[in-house]
Amino acid sequence: MTASKIVLNAASGVGGAGLDVEEVFSTFLYTGNNTANRVINNGIDLAGEGGIVWTKIRYPAGDHSLWTTDIGAGYRLLPNETNAKLTDGGLTSFNNNGFTIQDNSSTNPNNNTMASWTFRKAEKFFDVVTYTGNGANRTISHNLGTTPGMIIVKKTNTSGTDWAVYHRGIDSSSPEGYHIRLNTTAARQASTYTWGNTAPTNTTFTVGNSGLTNNNSDTYVAYLFGHNNNDGEFGPDNDQDIIKCGSYTGNGNDDGPEINLGFEPQWVMVKNTTDVDSWYIFDVMRGMVVAGTDDAALRADSNSAETGTSGERAISPTPTGFKVTTNQGWINNNNTNLIYMAIRRGTAVPESATEVFKTYDLTSASLSTLVSTSFPPDMSLHLSNDGNKLTVNRLTGGIHANSSNNSPRNWLQLYGNDAEDTGSYGLYYAFNSTSFKVSNNGYSGQSDSPYAYMWKRAPKYFDLVAYSGNSTAGRTVSHNLGVAPEMFWIKNRTHNGEDWIVYHKDIGNGKYLILQDIYGETTDTSNARLHGTNPTATNFTLGSNVQVNASGDDYIAYLFATLDGISKVGSYTGNGSNQTINCGFSSGARWILIKRTDSTVSTGNWYVWDTERGIVAGDEQHTVMNTTTGKGTDDSVDPANSGFIVNQISATNINVSSAEYIFYAIA
Repeated sequence: MTASKIVLNAASGVGGAGLDVEEVFSTFLYTGNNTANRVINNGIDLAGEGGIVWTKIRYPAGDHSLWTTDIGAGYRLLPNETNAKLTDGGLTSFNNNGFTIQDNSSTNPNNNTMASWTFRKAEKFFDVVTYTGNGANRTISHNLGTTPGMIIVKKTNTSGTDWAVYHRGIDSSSPEGYHIRLNTTAARQASTYTWGNTAPTNTTFTVGNSGLTNNNSDTYVAYLFGHNNNDGEFGPDNDQDIIKCGSYTGNGNDDGPEINLGFEPQWVMVKNTTDVDSWYIFDVMRGMVVAGTDDAALRADSNSAETGTSGERAISPTPTGFKVTTNQGWINNNNTNLIYMAIRRGTAVPESATEVFKTYDLTSASLSTLVSTSFPPDMSLHLSNDGNKLTVNRLTGGIHANSSNNSPRNWLQLYGNDAEDTGSYGLYYAFNSTSFKVSNNGYSGQSDSPYAYMWKRAPKYFDLVAYSGNSTAGRTVSHNLGVAPEMFWIKNRTHNGEDWIVYHKDIGNGKYLILQDIYGETTDTSNARLHGTNPTATNFTLGSNVQVNASGDDYIAYLFATLDGISKVGSYTGNGSNQTINCGFSSGARWILIKRTDSTVSTGNWYVWDTERGIVAGDEQHTVMNTTTGKGTDDSVDPANSGFIVNQISATNINVSSAEYIFYAIA
């Protein structure tokens, strides 16, 4: 728990802040390098709290491996096999911020792409229990603190026994009368012996006399996963659900079921329990997207390499759950029962801007190398001084290992109104767990390579929402910003010729700006875009205009907010000379966006300054976001600890007397 959370809990006396998802679960991607004592720092305290690390070779093929603190480092189980626990030196220690791996074929094979999922023990989320079988019905105590939504059991001392799974969604009336096997594609099986025909409780679960779960004198390990049903105690206010175990009925249609979790998932595992089919695992780090083709899929019951999903999306995350987007039988066969486990995306409110924002000069390194961010980036702006001005994001452009992180990805021009594209400029990019990569192809032939600005999605700071239009005026779109957005950008991804629409709190919901244009505020005639309605902490409202809400068109929205000491969305009135813009920062702004808004005639560009180029007491370089050209070097801004200083010079005109401006700054 962070220091600020400890203070909050102490101050409140009761309740206060709960654990964040980031403290109990992690998806961490890495490439094997065959070196010893390699530390994977994912921020999870396994040494103090206990839990598991689940690793998988994504490409080429390789077994799943499950490492458990209760069994000990140096031993692994294979979820896709029936082996007993294996002695293996691939993972040698569970740390207070992750785990340590060795030069080993199971965890760190040279040049193999790897996925790891870490589950930390925590009430209402996850627990591990080990026990010795007695061959008769018995109850076993656990510390999950809630009734388990799913239980996975494996015999550890001898080989040849399958993994047994209890899931609350396997049957609508008596799930305790069935089991399903993790390491096989088999459908559910009726059994009064596996779970003693007794439902688990918030303190115990029952096993019968089945060899899968309770053979006399054999040793077992049980993994217990929570199911929060508006009773989760996680997040900043100790009131958020972060894990759901449920089921849905397939409809055999590309317009598949939409599952309401009450949160946006970052990780989903799905199994058809009616049919013979695999367990499919998706996560946003590897590519669980709302656009394009091929979600990145791994199968828990197989050592197969990661693959795309039959040339189409499988599931699309939404702000409130996920939607099935294929008619494929393994995830949407008509009238079949499918179970899932889903884990929420991040809940941690950032405490420093370096946790959620990074500026990088791509001219200082090869464009084909990984750029370290120290956080998982979700959106990037690429602003070349002379050339492309683009935006890419994780939600609409996922990756998977077979592409070698080098396939064309969905991007949007910032300086134009074209639809989403995947390759006209040969742009290749990859988001990773703590890094970002752009290939040389994306900017070949330009006089200046780009600067990359990277945002992480985080409550009260920044969010992404992808949605489809329905042409209904007054429709609301959910988001997970956690506060009312003070500025948002919306772009039609489907059709050329549709402007970027910008809402800003200081202009109001009756007017809008156009991101790729120099014009000032425009009246939203008939409230066709913003519906004359202010956004809230949970949704924003749209009109029926094609730029924001045409039926069947796909859209992306970028949502920004003020977070004390980290970001500031604001406005000011020019004074004709110079003035300090107080953002509430302590060490000045690292990134500044300014736009004049007061006139409908040609007024001003969307100017960007950053400390990578220089924000100094003297001349510094700026970029114009809305044109392919427009770089400049002048003394338009100066540093100030509380934010930044704007100077009136003719080159930029960002402080004209009585003129109105909006800005967005990051510390």
